[in-house]
Amino acid sequence: MALEKAKLTVERESGSETFSVQFNPSEYNISENVNYAEKNIPGTAGPITQFVSGASATLNLSLIFDTFDTPENGVRESRQNGDLASQKAHTPTDVSKLTRRVAELVAIDGSLHRPPMVTFAWGSLSFQGVVTDIKQTYTMFMPSGMPVRARVELTLKSVTDLTAAKRKRPFESPDRTKYRTVHQGEHLWNFAVQEYGDAELWRVIAKENGLMNPLDLEPGQIIKLPAL
Repeated sequence: MALEKAKLTVERESGSETFSVQFNPSEYNISENVNYAEKNIPGTAGPITQFVSGASATLNLSLIFDTFDTPENGVRESRQNGDLASQKAHTPTDVSKLTRRVAELVAIDGSLHRPPMVTFAWGSLSFQGVVTDIKQTYTMFMPSGMPVRARVELTLKSVTDLTAAKRKRPFESPDRTKYRTVHQGEHLWNFAVQEYGDAELWRVIAKENGLMNPLDLEPGQIIKLPAL
């Protein structure tokens, strides 16, 4: 079975371009998190934790490039008998020719006025985003000073398409009146966060329902959530 090479696809204004890495990474890691904020609400024992938004996923990986004993395409040619011990002689070349191609992923595209979108694909992984950080480390040199081996660490951050995200998981519209049943442990700021995305708008709900005390709720009570 042929070795599947990881690929980077670069989307520019002029079109997309795909190229394979010289060597597949030995590992990669993906991190995801969400953002929360704390709000102090009068009459409560502590701050209320309020969901703010999701955060971008981040992909970190390290790529190795070598042109000392490996051609630029990453395939070591051997003689007809296929013995690795009898590989054809290889003339070292400047490895920066390969690393430069990755470094250009943070360069601003003149027509887009920003760096291009990039997709890293390997096996079941297809991660699309923008490259936010690149670190090049040259680790081997010829007597002339020409670099022939390097390690490139790069970070990709996912980019959310807001239109696509709303199609996938639309928010309820706050522009029409709704009614909710109070359950044990729920407070007005819970409804304010769920409906309007802001705990401070509990006062709007309290006024609409004629409530003087925001803690004066009973399980089973029907609460009116006004349109904004």
